[in-house]
Amino acid sequence: MVLQQTLVLVKPDGLIKSITGNIINELSTTKLKIIAAKIVSVPKELAEKHYSELKKSKPEIFEEVLKYIQGEYHTNRVLAMVYYGEDAISKIRDVAGITNPENADPTTIRGRYGRINSQTNVLENCMHASDSEEDAKKEIQLWFSPHEIVKDIYPTKTETKELEIKEWE
Repeated sequence: MVLQQTLVLVKPDGLIKSITGNIINELSTTKLKIIAAKIVSVPKELAEKHYSELKKSKPEIFEEVLKYIQGEYHTNRVLAMVYYGEDAISKIRDVAGITNPENADPTTIRGRYGRINSQTNVLENCMHASDSEEDAKKEIQLWFSPHEIVKDIYPTKTETKELEIKEWE
């Protein structure tokens, strides 16, 4: 038994299709806990950092993928979540299915809801799931601050800073 955490993103096409509930419901079969969740408007810097490996491995699609995750084709929102529990990475990836929706088992989330956009050639696979413990750590720390996660999953430090804080009027 390995306790793990993993990042899950419901991408813009998942939000615009209103399948967020369906995805969360499918993921609930894993019996994992959601320990963080938020809606994010993805700035270019975050998108570039998240897909930094893609820039090296598939530079020909990098810019289109940035446009996709930033919402240029659908909506500018992503639901980011951290799931936690026993073998979280493999359990989430099993339910999600393989990255390419055309090759994904039709009983998986990507197989059921994903597609390849014929105009952009972007895999609209409706969700992201970390594929290793190293990637999960990098991605979770990229998308979330420690105070946004209800469980201490990585070492943290406390610093006193002067911050400008937005408050309700």
